[in-house]
Amino acid sequence: MTSPHETDPTVTARLDRTGPFVVGDKVQLADHKNRLNTITLKEGGVHHSHRGFLRHDDLIGKNDGTVVENSAGVAFQALRPLYNDYMMAMPRGAAIIYPKDSAQILMYGDVFPGARVLEAGVGSGGLTIALLRALGPDGSLRSIERREDFAEVAKANVESFFGSVPSWWDLSIGDFQDGAHELAQQGERVDRVVLDMLAPWECVDSAAEVLEDGGVFLAYVATVTQLSRTVEALRDHGEFTEPYAWETMMRPWHLDGLAVRPEHRMNAHTGFLLTSRRTARGCKALLRKQRPAPGSRDEAELNDPANEGFGGSSHEWTSEDFHERNVAPRKTKRALRDIRQGRTR
Repeated sequence: MTSPHETDPTVTARLDRTGPFVVGDKVQLADHKNRLNTITLKEGGVHHSHRGFLRHDDLIGKNDGTVVENSAGVAFQALRPLYNDYMMAMPRGAAIIYPKDSAQILMYGDVFPGARVLEAGVGSGGLTIALLRALGPDGSLRSIERREDFAEVAKANVESFFGSVPSWWDLSIGDFQDGAHELAQQGERVDRVVLDMLAPWECVDSAAEVLEDGGVFLAYVATVTQLSRTVEALRDHGEFTEPYAWETMMRPWHLDGLAVRPEHRMNAHTGFLLTSRRTARGCKALLRKQRPAPGSRDEAELNDPANEGFGGSSHEWTSEDFHERNVAPRKTKRALRDIRQGRTR
């Protein structure tokens, strides 16, 4: 970017997320058992529960972290929700990328303030919010989504989080390949490409076309077959460094005096993250040389129907191949309604 964007003061305030509560703020109410409710402050608004009601006016102007009582004398700790809280509670149509993975994407994708990022597969807008915060007004995020209903939900969630649509965000409907090619034809390049889609291996050539030399390619995939096929596509291209892949499992702990132990539940596998970097144009990547595992490169094994997808194939994959359920239109309509009414999940 050659110059900073003109930024809506409301959005800047939401980036700061400090100071007394104001109208439009989201506030998380926690009782003595840490049961959580998130409300959006409105003048004259009232939060009802089976244990009394709390007037929004009792919170407006109070400091973050204050304790208030409702009409029945029940005390609540009032705090602005953190990104993690907002992400897990926000209405959604498509599944989200969990905060534990969003954090890894920002770190291992080296997403820095002022960077130019091209994102495809917006879903419900969870990762989009994280990217927008990391880039700041001096950066730019171009998001491409195939489904118009998903894009509408994502836009509503982004607007709900920031107060208005950030000026450094551009959202469009279409295919990544077309969008990346159009940018490249206009002489524009990006620093990072972030893909959350069914078949990211189909986008490797387009990503190479639009990425700056040394730019980062990052893909989020759900299955081992998707991971393997994307890795092979990056290697076959020739101008991407040796891919690196991992998954993150987060195990919370129960803390109660001497009873300190792991929680019974944890966020285990959500998806795989894969990164690679674009080499200088016309310069072949130096891929790691190692002795292949027995049978890992055997043509008969690679082409066996039981190993469909490993090492590449001509089969065009659909969501049914991964036993994914399509998101019904009524679900995205319900998510939009909840966002506009200030409800959470």
